[in-house]
Amino acid sequence: MTESETLLNAACDCGLVRIEAWGDPFLVVDCHCQSCRKAAAGFANLPGAPTVLNENGGTPFSMYRKDRLHFAAAPYLLKEHRLNPTAKTRRVVAACCSSPMFLEFAGGHWLSMYRDRIGGAAPAEMRVMTADQHGRSLPNDLPNYKTHSPKFWWRLFSAWVGMGFRIPKVPV
Repeated sequence: MTESETLLNAACDCGLVRIEAWGDPFLVVDCHCQSCRKAAAGFANLPGAPTVLNENGGTPFSMYRKDRLHFAAAPYLLKEHRLNPTAKTRRVVAACCSSPMFLEFAGGHWLSMYRDRIGGAAPAEMRVMTADQHGRSLPNDLPNYKTHSPKFWWRLFSAWVGMGFRIPKVPV
């Protein structure tokens, strides 16, 4: 970490689990896909779980390269949740207090950190997968993309290039 890079902390509600992130996220989005909304409904059934969806029905994420993250405290308390046994995504929750921490795609070089977990999180740059909202009206304060925009894909690819096409493992 250089002096110009910020250190952000992501923590569960009770503070036992902590993940440190160096630098800024490469992308900050609100995801409106059906699977994120389904997962949020599932999380709502966990004891003491915080609300995941924002006021517009989206899931706020800050996307970080895996090589910019450090599992600083109690990674053994992280537990994965999948929508079904063959799902290519897993959402990871702090078992101590049912706080959703991040989403990981199989083979991905990044983690989508739930923005509510991060102190000083940046605001969203765009909404993605809004077609899954089936006609729900969204404000025009951000770009609203029906799927993933070219800018989304470019930032994702650029982050991978910056990592030398590596895919670090996550200790969960």
